[in-house]
This record gives sequence, structure tokens and C-alpha cells, in this order.
Amino acid sequence: MIAHFTLATRDVEETSLFFQKALGWQPINRPGNIGRPAAWLQIAEDQELHLIEVVDFAPSDCECEMGRHFAIARPLDEFEELKQKLVAQGAKLVEPERETPFERFFFREPNGYVFEIVEANHLSET
Repeated sequence: MIAHFTLATRDVEETSLFFQKALGWQPINRPGNIGRPAAWLQIAEDQELHLIEVVDFAPSDCECEMGRHFAIARPLDEFEELKQKLVAQGAKLVEPERETPFERFFFREPNGYVFEIVEANHLSET
């Protein structure tokens, strides 16, 4: 199980609010020894997103389906409402590059990171 992943951002507060409003991730207490703006969000039990401010942050060219992206499982019946929330918070929906036997979609959040939403409990592609 992944305990946490960390993302750099130019604006911690704005990025934190994006994930709170779009995906429902909740802020949690963070250590006081970071020395720069930061925020911790709880994704699920024992899973967190850590946001660290990096003033000159820029996304890489490899943020895409066939490059670096983060996949999150959600129930299929939440997809349409989730897409609306994401777009309302400034995300851009991205068309998948290939077909799969399960439902999914991609979005690019305001910092440029790509996330994939996959149908929860889907069957493997193999």
C-alpha cells in the first residue's frame, strides 16, 4: 500500500483547495519542521497527499497517460458528478490514448499533473 505521495506546487493553498473541493480529500495536521509552505491531505485511511511549495515549479513533459500519472479508483456511478467537480475547480479532462475493458478518464489538474480515475473493482486487462 502507498502511504503517501508528494507533489510540488507553486501555490499550496490553491492546490489543497482544489483536491479538497474536487476529490473530497481532507486536510490533516502536518509536521512543523518543513520550513516552507506545505499541506497534508488524507486521501483514504492511511493514505495521504503531501503538497510542498516550490516557487519555480513547472510540470514536466512526461505528465501524460503513457508517462507519469496517478491513478485513483472511484465507483463508476460517481464519474459524471466527479467530472463536473473537476472542471468547476479548473481541471481539464484529457482523452485516453487507448481503450481498456473498464471505464476510466484522465484529468490534468491546475499544476499540470495528470490523474487517471479508474472504475473501482474493475477486472484486470490481462
